[in-house]
Formats: sequence, C-alpha cells, structure tokens
Amino acid sequence: MRGWSLAGTPAALRRRARGSVRTTTPARLVAAAAAVAVVAVLGACTADGGADATYAQDGAYDDSYAPEVRPAPVDGQEEYDDSPEQPFQDVTTSPLSTFASDVDTASYSNLRRQLVQGVAPEGVRIEEMVNYFDYDYTAPDPGAADPFTVTTQIADSPWAPDHQLAMIGVQATAAKPTTRGNNIVFLLDVSGSMDEPNKLPLLADSFELLVERLDEDDTVSIVTYAGSEQVLADSVPGDRRGELVRILRGLRAGGSTGGASGLKTAYELATSNFVEGGNNRVILATDGDFNVGPSTPEQLTELIEEHARTGVYISVLGFGMGNLKDNTMEAIADHGNGNYAYIDTLDEARKVLVDEFDSTMFVVAQDLKVQVEFNPATVAEYRLLGYDNRRLEDEEFTDDTKDAGDVGAGHAVTAFYELVPARGDVQDDGLDYQDVDAGHSSDFLTVHVRYKDPGAATSTEVVVPARAGAYTSRPTSDFRFASAVVEFGLAVTGSPHAEGADPGRARERAEAALGEDPYGLRSEFVTLVDTYQRLTG
Repeated sequence: MRGWSLAGTPAALRRRARGSVRTTTPARLVAAAAAVAVVAVLGACTADGGADATYAQDGAYDDSYAPEVRPAPVDGQEEYDDSPEQPFQDVTTSPLSTFASDVDTASYSNLRRQLVQGVAPEGVRIEEMVNYFDYDYTAPDPGAADPFTVTTQIADSPWAPDHQLAMIGVQATAAKPTTRGNNIVFLLDVSGSMDEPNKLPLLADSFELLVERLDEDDTVSIVTYAGSEQVLADSVPGDRRGELVRILRGLRAGGSTGGASGLKTAYELATSNFVEGGNNRVILATDGDFNVGPSTPEQLTELIEEHARTGVYISVLGFGMGNLKDNTMEAIADHGNGNYAYIDTLDEARKVLVDEFDSTMFVVAQDLKVQVEFNPATVAEYRLLGYDNRRLEDEEFTDDTKDAGDVGAGHAVTAFYELVPARGDVQDDGLDYQDVDAGHSSDFLTVHVRYKDPGAATSTEVVVPARAGAYTSRPTSDFRFASAVVEFGLAVTGSPHAEGADPGRARERAEAALGEDPYGLRSEFVTLVDTYQRLTG
C-alpha cells in the first residue's frame, strides 16, 4: 500500500506483494479497539466529490488513506463460520487424523484489514494464516511420479515446553499441467452493497491487473449481477485489453444482490467457451452479501456442486468490510473446486492475480487429502492446529467420491500438530480381550497423502514416515516463523487448549526468523503482532 500509516508508524505495513456466526474473540480487544485511533477512511473520490465518487480522477482505485482519526467500529454485520477447535486426541483410541487440503489465504489478509481498522479479529483460521507465507520446501524433480513432495519436521513447542510440534509440508510442482489457454469468466458483484471505495473501485483495478496478464490465447467473459445479471463481454480475446479495461472502468454499483442467478450465467458462459485441456474458471468477486434468491451457504453450495463436476473451477475474491459474508464465500470456494482470497489492497490483488497466477489458476493435484497415523510408542496425544472446518472422517480418506481441496502449481500446504510425547508407561485399558501394544518403533508418525490427477476419478496414495531423525532441537527458520504464526493465531482466538500461547513470544520468534523476506511479508506479520498488542494493551 502507498502513503498510509498505522498507529503513528508511517508506512508501517508498506510492502510489495510477490510473484451467519461470529467467532469468539477477546472482549478486551473490542473495548480497546473503540479507543484506538487508526487511519481507516478510504479516500477514493472524484474531483467534485459527487454521487459517483467511486474512482479517483484517473478512474482508478485510490489506495491512499485520508489521515482522519476516528474510533474503530465495534459492531457490524459480518458473518463467519464457527467451527469448533479440535481438543487433544488419545493415540491409543484415535490413531488417525484426516483432513482436506486448504490453500486459501483469505483469513490472513482479512485479519490484517481488521487490525488496521482496530476491530476485534473474527474468522481467524490458523491454516490460512500459515499458508499465506512461502516456505523453502524441496520441490518435486522434473518427471517425478507425484506432483508434490512431503516434508516433516518436529521440535519442542514454544507455548508448552513439555509438548512437541510436528510441521508437515506438501509442496506442489511449479510446472503447469497444460499449455492451453485460459477461459475465464469474471463474475462481478455490482450491487448496492459494493458502493464503497474499497469494494467496486478496488475490484475494477484488481481485475485490470489480471487483464494485463492475459494474451491472445486466452478468452474473457464478464458477467455482472445486482438485481439481475448482465453479460458485458462474451469470449473476448485476452489481448483486447483496452476493451476489457473500458468495461471494468465503467462499472457502477446499485441494486439488490442476486448472486445465484449470476453464478448460473457465469457457469453457462464458461461451459459454452470450454477449452479442452485448458484452464476453465469462474472468478467471483463480491462481499458475499447475497439477498435475492438462494443466499445461504447451504443453498449456494448445492448450486455450486452441480457445476463442480464439469471441469470449470472457481476462485472467490472477497472485498470490503462491515457486511462481509466470509462464511458464504468460503463455502462457495470449498464446494466448487476452488480457492478463496480476501483482497484488502491493490498489492494483495497483485499477489493473488499476477504473482501467484499459476498457483491460483492451474490445478496439479485434485481432491488432495492428508491422513496422519501416530505411533503410540512415541506420541500419547495430539491435536491438529487449524483446519477446523476441513477435518474429515477417517474412512473418507479412501473414498474417491468425497470432495477435498485442490492444489495449484507451486502451491504448498502446511499443517501443524501439537504432540504430547509418550512417557513409556504401560497403560491398563481395562479390556480383557483387546490390548494396545505400542511396539518399539521410534517413528513419530506416518503421513499418507491421497490425490487425483486433474480430471481423474481415482486417487493415488503417497506414504511418508516421520522417523526419529525428524526431531530437531534446532528447527529451521521456516519452522520457527510458521510456528510463530500458529502461536499468534492461538492467542488471538483465545484457544482453551493453548493457554500458554503468547503473542509477544510469537513476535520475537518471527522477527528472529525473517530470513531473506524479499517482499517484506514476514516483516509485515511482525508489525501486525505489534498492532494487536497495542490494541489489547
């Protein structure tokens, strides 16, 4: 972002990005937020400041912030999923932990927006915070049998010294699975709720960045929806950028929100222009506030699932504040073979739509699931940190009809488990005919990964054990930084299972593990922790 300040620190979070239930949050943050002065007015107005004050004088979104000081709002109409956190599981009775992969990053950028505004964080999903950052995992060799590698590392837990943390990383190949063109439908919310400077103007400029990324091998269709949907472009070649940009700059907001009808039209266009072997995708941009027709997450996911089997994927981009329907947008992405990102700045749009274009657009592993088997000889109890709404039943791991997350070219999936080490004591389970023999293996766990090649109906399984050598007293900088993100997430959510989680300690560990940090994203995280600590006193 350009030319703005946070709590008196000029350009504190400046960076250049690279290539209907509320959650529970600490009450003291809500109280503190109302008294904290933050820069929160988005000054994107026309020269005369009239009714059409949605663009700056050059027609573009203005991401500079007016230096007005105001109390942060403490109430709104935002909606978030409230999935319960996993408690510790006994390895002797529950040796398996199964979850669907998740490469979404919306929770982190939304948390950033909330802290910049001085409001209590909601919708904090630890896995999305961790997966926002890059880690130096080994990528698959060219021609490798599987399109990803699996890395494991285990070290002592910072917030519970008698516990351990297991970090599991699944790194996808950066090689795109196709050289065919992109068939993309922009599905743009232009309803009245989008008539805010950080919504429709930012949306238009974000998609203009994407248009500059396309060429003559690509086709673009544009559908807008408010009270009704409208097709503004149908299969326009990607190199006709001027035409596409003019459409984007001509967008105006008004009316109710009939998102379901817009989704139907967008899928119809994507299907009619389908590129065999190419990337066929709908990109939905909205605040998620559907109020006409099917509007609940359940109703919309039923509609989405009808189209998810056609080979047309979906990306969901969230915009705005105050009435953000995070739960609806996440549900659409999860059930539509897609991904979900939240766009709070033009830099974030560049990160998602330009620098990470291949990982956003090109799927290399479909329905990727992870199942971890714990060794009772070394692990007494465990719990998965995050992935609260992505957990699966153990038997669903081998069920190829069960939908799971898709992983794009270059994407990485990172997960953490907190482990309670086994102490070598023999447990008397009181059973006469069944005893659990822990054995003598020194392995910690075994990671099983199942995935499908894009378009395939059957899955392949990869098995990677984490042996005794996976433990280290000197974890890598990636481990230390990612564990700091986890600890901060646990502190923000007030996890009852990690009462020792300390944002101050997380900050110190993150600052000491910045590494090269070429785009300043890790440094930004440190600044966000500072902001949280100021807000909470």
